[in-house]
Amino acid sequence: MNYHPEASQYKELVDKMNFHESKRLSDEDDQRVALVDIDETICFYGEKRRYDLAEPNQEYIAKINKMYDEGWKIVYWTARGGSPKSVAEGRCYYDFTLKQLESWGCKFHELCTGTKGKYIKPPYDLVIDDKAKRIEEI
Repeated sequence: MNYHPEASQYKELVDKMNFHESKRLSDEDDQRVALVDIDETICFYGEKRRYDLAEPNQEYIAKINKMYDEGWKIVYWTARGGSPKSVAEGRCYYDFTLKQLESWGCKFHELCTGTKGKYIKPPYDLVIDDKAKRIEEI
């Protein structure tokens, strides 16, 4: 096996493991999964960025609903409630966000917030990922 020059740092681990070849995307017969952010993706804010003041963008919600209808597993994945301040104050926006998404007509399989759900989303400022797209690109 050919290793790059820095591989000597972990070659011993590589030799002990049984790696498989991963695929970039799911097979056609597998259900594809989309993690969809909420704030500044399917809803937007005026002067105050408060969740109860969020205005849904029905055009963008329709794009995600179309993916749902085409067989994608849709997971709304938001950091709401996950900031250190929110965690310290015991804020959990899961139930509110669930009702909000339902009232906006969002179709989805799961909701995960900064404090609750299968995939807890941490607060962050930038996503760098080979599979990332802005809602405008969908």
